[in-house]
Amino acid sequence: MLEKLFKLKEHNTNVKTEIVAGVTTFLTMAYIIFVNPSILKMAGMDYGAVFVATCLAAAIGCLVMGLWANYPIALAPGMGLNAFFTFTVVLELGYSWQSALGAVFFSGLIFTALSLFSIREWIINSIPLSLRLGIAAGIGLFLALIALKSAGIVVDSPATLVTLGDLSSPSALLAILGFFIIVSLSYRQVLGSVMIGILVVTALSLILGINELQGVVSAPPSLAPTFMQMDLAGALEVGMLSIIFAFLFVDLFDTSGTLVAVAQQGKLLDKDNRLPRLGRALLADSSATMAGAALGTSTTTSYIESTAGISAGGRTGLTAVVAGVLFLLALFFSPLAASIPAYATAGALFYVAVLMTSGLAQVDWSDLTEAAPVFVAAIAMPMTFSIANGIGFGFITYAAIKLLSGRAKDASPSVLLLAGLFVVKFVFL
Repeated sequence: MLEKLFKLKEHNTNVKTEIVAGVTTFLTMAYIIFVNPSILKMAGMDYGAVFVATCLAAAIGCLVMGLWANYPIALAPGMGLNAFFTFTVVLELGYSWQSALGAVFFSGLIFTALSLFSIREWIINSIPLSLRLGIAAGIGLFLALIALKSAGIVVDSPATLVTLGDLSSPSALLAILGFFIIVSLSYRQVLGSVMIGILVVTALSLILGINELQGVVSAPPSLAPTFMQMDLAGALEVGMLSIIFAFLFVDLFDTSGTLVAVAQQGKLLDKDNRLPRLGRALLADSSATMAGAALGTSTTTSYIESTAGISAGGRTGLTAVVAGVLFLLALFFSPLAASIPAYATAGALFYVAVLMTSGLAQVDWSDLTEAAPVFVAAIAMPMTFSIANGIGFGFITYAAIKLLSGRAKDASPSVLLLAGLFVVKFVFL
């Protein structure tokens, strides 16, 4: 049955290798079951319900990707987009988390349409690589600021906006230690380094008596507080259109980049360097996003951590299915997840920020018409505490500089159109 479903021999693999690869992938991304609920909780959502929604959305995405698309790619609610959901859409702009879930659902619906009608390739190819790199780096810097804030390392100041917090506090010290542990273990290629760092900090907080263990294993919490609570009508307000676009835009490039990276590492491309069954892979991603919104979590996306499973030999969808089953088993560890303090996940957030900003090395800094928009997009996100603003400023800057520099041919019609729409949004809406 497994041979018929996943074509193991055709991909030069076997059941044992695929299971090991699935476990490896799960361990590298399992931190999301701790981090995602802690972030969305700040938006007013029920922690236990989000924990369940996170596990279920990840499981659905992995199972669809594995059983239908037959790729060793795991999915889960994405980092960066969950922060955008909480800190920008809900806390800054004042929309309800129900409306934010509606926006996530519509972004998944549009993603599905783009995949079905093959418009995705046109959009991606028309957006400059430098802008994509700048947006990814900006999200990384945004996550870094959130991590420093949640650990108390950076605090607000009436004189300078932000300033250094109390580094002698247990939360700051433990967050710093967690970051050091995660980076060191990752450098040594220790499996599950992020999760180990989170658990070590949590254990130390328990030993020092600054945190209490609420248990380890129990029946899953109720999903009722978030299940089907998305406000679709509220998501269609004029002001929410740019929010839907931001969710869609980031997920689109995040998924595309992950698929290409995983396919190249696993040698899954065909003779024309194209990814077979690309449409199925994209639909697995978009359907998981819509399912996640209905369950009660932010955008679900393909994880670059899937490359860990590829390195362990994973070549088929069986790897993703194994990861999906493990996410279902994680449902029974909700008390442990609830015992993890915010400063324990701060180190993980900062580590992810480092990875996301590494793409800046690929920017051509000698060409100011490319470098300046990258910098504007990246710095605007943490400075305005908004991913959407960073994307908008990046497009406007790119279009304006290219036009004024006499290099209008570098700016595609889609870039000019999006830049114009963002100008209208900032000036009139």
